[in-house]
Amino acid sequence: MQVTMVPSDFKTLIQRFYHLQSERVETYQLFDEGHEAYLRTGPHYDFDHYRQLVHEITQAFCGISKEVLEIKGRLHHEFDRPDLSEHIEKLQSKEKQKLELTAKLQLARQRAQDHPEDEGCQEKIQEIKHEIIKNKEALSEIMQDFKYDSEESD
Repeated sequence: MQVTMVPSDFKTLIQRFYHLQSERVETYQLFDEGHEAYLRTGPHYDFDHYRQLVHEITQAFCGISKEVLEIKGRLHHEFDRPDLSEHIEKLQSKEKQKLELTAKLQLARQRAQDHPEDEGCQEKIQEIKHEIIKNKEALSEIMQDFKYDSEESD
């Protein structure tokens, strides 16, 4: 278990937050690549390997969330920036939704692969992809607000 030193000054804290967000993006990429690889093992799926990946991804996301929540608390209490901690609150909620949608999409993709004759599967995939796009737009908006509000204190 690695213990990270939470930075003590405002600017460094904000930079750390951005770094954690980009780690999140990388973790999603690994998750997607891992799932693609898993689908290629069908029809006799290598579930053990995939389960291990899901476990590692979950741990990574938990670590990121834990640190983001620490930053949120410090912004609120030490730096008296409830506005910024509120952005993080919204962000965390959207990130949770994004993870749920990603898992739903992966299940839908496997279902579509296992039942190529079922056209409903493709519709379901498009539906979830659309929700993910809306989710990413919301995340992007929250990040913009955060950036704007955190920079105006310079």
